[in-house]
Amino acid sequence: MPSHPLRVAVVCSSNQNRSMEAHNILSKRGFDVRSFGTGSHVKLPGPAPDKPNVYDFKTTYEQMYNDLVRKDKELYTQNGILHMLDRNKRIKSKPERFQNCKDKFDLVITCEERVYDQVVEDLNSREQETLQPVHVINVDIQDNHEEATDHICELFEEACACTGGIQHTDDMENEIDELLQEFEDKSNRPFLHTVCFY
Repeated sequence: MPSHPLRVAVVCSSNQNRSMEAHNILSKRGFDVRSFGTGSHVKLPGPAPDKPNVYDFKTTYEQMYNDLVRKDKELYTQNGILHMLDRNKRIKSKPERFQNCKDKFDLVITCEERVYDQVVEDLNSREQETLQPVHVINVDIQDNHEEATDHICELFEEACACTGGIQHTDDMENEIDELLQEFEDKSNRPFLHTVCFY
């Protein structure tokens, strides 16, 4: 088990909804956690499904918030996007892209299979230096505001219990499979798990 506190990353596509809710929950529970997206741009729902609001990862949550207030405050208040951005800017200033982060984590939790594949591909494309293992786990969570708000808390209660178990195990490498099986049984959701190396 690493001598440092368990370093956790939570990753979705745009670092807006699912990963930020998880970041919020895990940080309140005292975890050393960061959140990321893997997309090429940040996308937020727009006035129609084919008209999303697209931003660069350098755009702050505050700038997105102000832009949407200017475009249609009523719409983005009603659909919860302004509330979500308000929460996000209290956690950190702007979204971050996982592929641009060179920090090392012990555990990376992704919110959909496509994001999991992107994280694993990125980690496997990096030059291995320390051979420090990183466990990448995927649990599918639908990406809409209501689903994330209603279900992510419940799901991450289970993930936290599992992560807390991982945090306190003496031998993470040998005990993680058992802890993850317990998590899958409790949450009744399938997950993917792989180990990559830094």
